[in-house]
Amino acid sequence: MKYIYIFLIVPLLVTGGCSDKSSLSPLSENAVILAFGNSLTHGTGVKREHSYPAVLQKLTGRKVVNAGVPGEVTDTGVKRLPGLLSEHQPALLILIHGGNDMLRKKNLDQAADNLRSMISMAQESGVQVVMMSVPNPTLILSPAEFYEEVADSMGIPIEVDAISDILQYPGNKSDSIHPNEKGYQMMAESLHELLSSRGAL
Repeated sequence: MKYIYIFLIVPLLVTGGCSDKSSLSPLSENAVILAFGNSLTHGTGVKREHSYPAVLQKLTGRKVVNAGVPGEVTDTGVKRLPGLLSEHQPALLILIHGGNDMLRKKNLDQAADNLRSMISMAQESGVQVVMMSVPNPTLILSPAEFYEEVADSMGIPIEVDAISDILQYPGNKSDSIHPNEKGYQMMAESLHELLSSRGAL
């Protein structure tokens, strides 16, 4: 009986360790989603209609505003976001930012603080937030650790592995750091799955 007991209890412990289920409120059919970030949001490497926000708009049936600026760092993002929140009045913010901070070897503690500031701005305006981790620009891509730390501290859902997994394969990329049409499609599908699993869709 002892071995049966161990067998039954271990899956419960494993499941409990993966129980981060930050829920989202359902998005109305006329809700606006603000996709905010840099070149990964802009869709560098593909035509605008193949960027992840454009694909996500088709998948969700909601308006998705592409507010990606190539080359932007988080210091600038903090300054740019308030005007967009005011202009578009989104119900949801998708935050994919910080890659250029890593590329330019900026202080990542400050980048994390900037992400928290952006999340706080949105939450104070009644806007829900989800985030995607961006990989470290190293030979073997893996998500930068500070993204999960930020998401946990702010209580928001996060997709950790998708971008790193996509960019591992040359067939998903338009260059060394940007997806191609297939890659952006996969990004959008990962976000759609996240939004669905957390109750937004």
